[in-house]
Parts: sequence; C-alpha cells; structure tokens
Amino acid sequence: MENAMIERPGYLEQIHFQFEIHPVVAVLGSRQCGKTTLAEMYADRYVSQPVIRFDLEDPTHLARLDSPKLALEGLRGLVVIDEVQRAPGLFEVLRVLADRRDNPARFLILGSASRDLLRQSSETLAGRIGYIELAPFSLLEVGTDRSDRLWLYGGFPPSFMAKTEHAAAAWRQAYISTFLERDIPSLGFSIPPAALRRFWMMLAHYHGQTVNYSEIGRSFGASDNTVRNYLDILESTFMIRQLPPWHENIGKRQVKSAKMYIRDSGILHSLIGIEEKKDLMFHPKLGPSWEGFAIESIIGLHRAGPGNCYFWATHGGAELDLLIFDRGRRVGYEIKHTDSPRMTRSLAIAQRDLTIDEMYVVYPGSEMFPLDERVQAVGLETLVRDKRDA
Repeated sequence: MENAMIERPGYLEQIHFQFEIHPVVAVLGSRQCGKTTLAEMYADRYVSQPVIRFDLEDPTHLARLDSPKLALEGLRGLVVIDEVQRAPGLFEVLRVLADRRDNPARFLILGSASRDLLRQSSETLAGRIGYIELAPFSLLEVGTDRSDRLWLYGGFPPSFMAKTEHAAAAWRQAYISTFLERDIPSLGFSIPPAALRRFWMMLAHYHGQTVNYSEIGRSFGASDNTVRNYLDILESTFMIRQLPPWHENIGKRQVKSAKMYIRDSGILHSLIGIEEKKDLMFHPKLGPSWEGFAIESIIGLHRAGPGNCYFWATHGGAELDLLIFDRGRRVGYEIKHTDSPRMTRSLAIAQRDLTIDEMYVVYPGSEMFPLDERVQAVGLETLVRDKRDA
C-alpha cells in the first residue's frame, strides 16, 4: 500500500481555491501526516509550470536559503518550501516576493507548527497567505471498510499502512521519541524529553475529560503555569485537542473548562500501552478512545475550524459531547460506544436549552433510526458514507 493510493481530493481542492486568492498558501499539520505527499499530488495534478522544492530538514537545502531573497526571487512557477518553521526569517522575504507586480511564482509552504506558533513570523504575510490544516488520514478518506484499522492504528500514513499491528505500534513509538527529542527542541522549546513524555503519557489517562490544571499539576508535580505551557505546546504541534466549552444564556451553571483529547487514536493507544485490538477491547479507555476517534472524524466531515467546535455541559449533569456551528446551523453530537443507543434526559435538555437544529447520537453501528422526534441515532460509518455520497 502506497501513500499516493489514498486520495485526498478535499485538501487538493482547498489548495487550488486558496491559490486563486493568495500568492502564498500554507499547509500546516503534524510531522508525517502527509504534507509532502499532498504537495506532490497538487503539483502533479494542478501545476503545468516548473516546480521547485526546498526541504529545510535537508542541510543542503537550508544552506541554499542562507540568502533567501537571492535564492527565491528568480524562480518561476510553484515553489514548495517544506518544514518552513525551521527558517522563520523566510516570511519577511516571502512578503516582498508576493507583492511583486505580475508575480511569476506562487509559494506553497509546509509546516509542522500551528498558526499560533508561527504567528510572530507569519504576521508579515497578512492578506497574502491562506492557511489549510492537514490532519492525518480520516475515515472519509480511507473508507468505512477500514474503520477498525484506522481507529487502532491511527491516521498517520506510516502507521496506518503498516503491514502488522506490531509494525504500526513500533513506528508510533519511534515517532513519539523523535517528536520529543528532535521536533520540540527544533521549535525552540527547552523541555527535557523525559519530562514531556511523562506529561503526555499522563494526559492520555485524562483523554476525554475536562481539564483541571491544578489536579494535573498535583499529579505531575508542577505548577498550573507549567501545565498550561505544556498543553499549549502539544496543542500547537497538533498532538492534542482542547475542545472549548460553549456557554448559553440559560440561567444554569455551565462547565467552563475545556475537554482534552489526544487527536490521533493510534498515538493515544501507544501512550497507554495498547498494541493489538484485543487489548483495546478490554481496556478501561475503550469508550473514551472511540469517543475521541469519532469526534475527530465528525469534525473532519464538517471541515470545522477553531471557533466552530465546542462541547457543552452543566453542573447539573446535562451535556453534549460535540456542538458544531455549520453555516448558521447548530449540529449536536452525543458519542456512545454501545450497540443500543437510547434517548436520555441529558439529550432532551441539550436539545431544548441549545435549540439544536440537528441532533445525532453516534455509535459504532451501521443503522440510522429515530430516538425522538428531533434526535437520530446513526452509526459512525453510516454518517461518513452519507457525507461521501452527498
């Protein structure tokens, strides 16, 4: 199985659209999530002009950009710059080049850090750059017939495409080590790898829970500020998702803390010591693992960015796992790892208090049926197939 065999047409279309508006397009995502392969696909299918590539993890390529304006200003066609976070000084030069009249080049930059982490460097490109966040493989991309594989192995291409569970787990362990020992220091963070590994492993046991900085700090033996800093680093490198709480003016005490998820299910499984499916089926984190997998899948279906995804909960016990604002509509999702989803009082309260336009209980089945007049139970695979066929 090769990376190119899994199509990513939605992302290719996004790049094409962004280049119609901006001279610079940034594709950001975790290391080895497929950014380089996506850039190659885009160049093969959409570009008839010359394609020049710079990989800033290659010392030779990095040296060629010691004088970036001299190296880039004479280029024509599509210029791809990979791992751009390694040369933050490039952004100012790109602004000058992007402003040329009859600009002869377009720049596709790839980075393993979020917009927030790159903000100081990239703010000079305001109005000239379009951003796309690339996630690892999604259920929509790999097909619902490989749902269990994607859940167990995660969406990073080398893990998902591994020949055996053992090979996939070995790749993920190596990835975690490289991320901690090389990638984090390369971004300018001076954190002992062993400390951040221990913190990350501890977070895996909070997966799917609301974040309590003081509680995590006591468990980790660190201050609240250190916990916040470590969480921000892992979020800015696409390793975790902090799902913010939604607040409605309803006169009830509502939860104000974010919920935390390890974004890739395969990475989560490696952090909690799961290698084979039989181990997952009897693990205490079975339900939270599937919840996180479903949430990432659903967010991907909506292509929902920051500011559009929330959870909601009250101190009285009512809650909704995922609330998405999609083109003016409120879509609510409750995630249940069960073969018999039911209507609950909590769902009825959420439906009433939040005035949900569409409400679904998502479970690991294949059927869709009503639970209430305005609440549908739907299997995750059915939800994905319906979106694909729409």
